[in-house]
Amino acid sequence: MSSVKRAEPDLRWLGACYFFFFSILGIMVPYLGVFFDSRGFNAQEIGFLLAILMATRIVAPNVWAAVADRTGMRSELIKLGSFAAAITYTSFFFDGSFIYLAVSLAIYTFFWNSILAQLEVITLETLGDKSERYGAIRSWGSVGYIVLVISGGLAIDHWGPEVLPYMGMILFLGLFACSLPLPANRSVVVNKSERPKLTFDASLVWFMLSAMLLQMSVGPFYGFFVLYLKQVGYSETIAGILVALGVLAEIVIFFYSSRLIRQYGIRVLLVVSLLLTSVRWLLLAFGVEHVSLLIVSQLLHAFTFGLVHAASIHFIHRHFNVSHRSTGQALYASVSFGVGGALGTWISGMIWGDGSQTMWVWVFAASCALLSMFAVLMIPNINGEAATNTTTAHG
Repeated sequence: MSSVKRAEPDLRWLGACYFFFFSILGIMVPYLGVFFDSRGFNAQEIGFLLAILMATRIVAPNVWAAVADRTGMRSELIKLGSFAAAITYTSFFFDGSFIYLAVSLAIYTFFWNSILAQLEVITLETLGDKSERYGAIRSWGSVGYIVLVISGGLAIDHWGPEVLPYMGMILFLGLFACSLPLPANRSVVVNKSERPKLTFDASLVWFMLSAMLLQMSVGPFYGFFVLYLKQVGYSETIAGILVALGVLAEIVIFFYSSRLIRQYGIRVLLVVSLLLTSVRWLLLAFGVEHVSLLIVSQLLHAFTFGLVHAASIHFIHRHFNVSHRSTGQALYASVSFGVGGALGTWISGMIWGDGSQTMWVWVFAASCALLSMFAVLMIPNINGEAATNTTTAHG
């Protein structure tokens, strides 16, 4: 019996954890700006608050990854992180000032953002040489995102933005419950003296720069897409359906991602995806009044996130030795979603201003995506031999 066959129950629980983790993202990312707007904050304050959600990804994954790589504990950290996030999230039930919400966001997202890197490592190590199944497992997160984007829009239309904390708490508790059955199969901890030195060469530096620029381009989408559509005249329900359409396209591409990576290589897929991402943001800038162009823009999410993420996860898994895999995934999360996401969201809030020049937010996003593509073209030997990279822990 293969190790993957024996691991089937673990994979189901990992899929459930992905479902709830990205369900939380599905309710927070599109609607948190609407929630803050309902509490009277302006665009600059909303951009800053949303940047905190991204910024904790800079610190949290790296802190928890250091613990994971040194102790071998991974599933334990997922359980602890999800429990602590649920407890600290209760602060959202109370109305408060800008400072209060900023502190609240910083605390609960510190625990929440620690989880994903460990999920990625456990999933890939559980799959072993069957890594082509990663997309199918990870797609459960996309399903969760779709479910909550649609139901969140309907709920807000019916009950108002104050329903968001209640929905979020249910999801945090669900994530904690699904993490409990994960076995404590600790990875082998290598003595510090025997652990390969973690180094960064040009490949890894250019890759991280590209990842950061991509997430800077996605920052406006995470923070202001729903508000942008509301400004034009669309409802939260329509916005939720459009976001869900993008994630549906993401699910489809996940199932083919490993096959595409084997056939075309990481560089080709990243360059094509980033070019299409730039086109996507330009469609939002100049075609938001046309539903058909909005639909095309959202279908391109298959490339903006789905294909880029799958290729990036494989890149990181290949380029880091087992003693540094949590660190590698955490570094990717913190530089891209953390630094890139925070900068993109914050700058978007500044460009947004009084809402009269919102088109330039998407022009900024398109420019960042193009710069990300050029960074990918600078990566030397991006499809180099995995064995060499994982042995030396080089990029």
